[in-house]
Amino acid sequence: MAAVGAFNTAVQEAGAFVMAGGLQPPSSATTVDYSGDSTVLTPGPFVEADEYLGGFWIIEAENDDVAFEWAKQASRALRSRIEVRALQEEPGA
Repeated sequence: MAAVGAFNTAVQEAGAFVMAGGLQPPSSATTVDYSGDSTVLTPGPFVEADEYLGGFWIIEAENDDVAFEWAKQASRALRSRIEVRALQEEPGA
């Protein structure tokens, strides 16, 4: 956890930090479906999977190369694989 704390500090000091958070395990999830005429609440995750997202960072990066550099540091700190995705842009942006 010290390595993750050091990563968080580096991201904040660089001014790239937007937000971060850990997530409870999928077993605590409830899936909500209101795509039809009524709402259906189903205990459990949307998708059953062996691997799942345990948390996230939202980091502001000027380009993919910068984002990947932060991702390398995060992966090293966590000693785990991570996934990099961009946020969707606002419509018309």
